[in-house]
Order: sequence, then C-alpha cells, then structure tokens
Amino acid sequence: MNPSSTDLQSLSPGSITIARHGRPDANRERWLDWRGYEDWWDNEYQPAGLVEGQSAPDALIRAAAESHTVFASSLRRAIETAQAVAPDRAPVIDPVFIEAELPPPPMPGRFMAKTWGVFARCSWWMGWSRGRESRADAEARARQAADQLIEAAAAGPVVLCAHGWFNRMMRPQLRGSGWVCVRDGGDTYWSWRRYEYRPR
Repeated sequence: MNPSSTDLQSLSPGSITIARHGRPDANRERWLDWRGYEDWWDNEYQPAGLVEGQSAPDALIRAAAESHTVFASSLRRAIETAQAVAPDRAPVIDPVFIEAELPPPPMPGRFMAKTWGVFARCSWWMGWSRGRESRADAEARARQAADQLIEAAAAGPVVLCAHGWFNRMMRPQLRGSGWVCVRDGGDTYWSWRRYEYRPR
C-alpha cells in the first residue's frame, strides 16, 4: 500500500531525482528501412551499454550519495548509469522503469535511426503499437513506477536512472500525487529532474 497524503506529511519524505541514462553505445545515424530500424532497436539499441569515457555529473553523484535508494531500469545503459552515479552502491534494478517501446510504422524509405525514432514515437503516441506495449499500457506502468518511487521516498531521498521518454511519462503521475519539480534539467543524456512533495 502506498503512503497516504497524511502519511507523507508526517514522514517528511525525501526528494525523488529522476535521471536519464548517459550516451548509449549505439549508432543512431545508421540508415535503415523500417524493418532494419526494428532490428536495430531490438538488437543494437536496447542491449547497448554506455559509450566508454563518460563521466556522471558531480551534482548527480552528490544526489545519489545523499539518497536512501538508487533505482535503475533493467536495461544495461540504465544500470551502467546508476553504477557511474553511485559506484559504491548496488542499485535496485526493476524492469518497471524500462523505456516505452518504439515500434516503427511500416512506411517506405530509408532514414537514420534517430529519425525513425521520431516517426515511431509519434505513431506510437497516436495508438500504433503493432503488438508491442501500447501507450495505454505504458501509462499504466508509469503510474506503477511513480507509486514505487513515492513509496521508497517515505524512507528518504531516492534517485532513479532510467530513460528519457518513460521518465516524462511519470511526470503527470508524480504531479497528481502532490510532487513538484524543483529542478528541471531537461532531457539530454545525464540530465535529471528533482521532485519534492508539497502538500496541497
């Protein structure tokens, strides 16, 4: 059971910091048709770790050091981000935080993988999931993921290392539960947002 608003006020919950992973070791400029993009997503991007030589931002490292729990999605790029952010901690790894699917629309032409990502996200948002996780299913998962972070924050600050789009999908869930974004770092690699509970 998740803490009620009264419980949260009495517990003075910690902040929730949600970070995007670092730059993944996958070539987003490869030219592909839609089938090639689907294969690239499944077999190159999703299994990819981080490009070597990256450093986590100092402020994010400090946030992790001050946190009670560090979470990561079960994808390698998120796990390696959590390890860079909190090298002496074992992150709590949970697939509930993985990125929302990006099934490409079966359209003609060859485009860079990053362009297919735009096409795929737009069509997916409009309801085209081609048998993969739908927008409605991802929104339900985002509610579950946000609730998990809120519950963990009752014990102290938490940090999550996850993915750009799914991180966004948790934002309305957090806002609806009384959490306010007090630091908006945008959506680039290694960026993060911090939320604090503000009773209405």
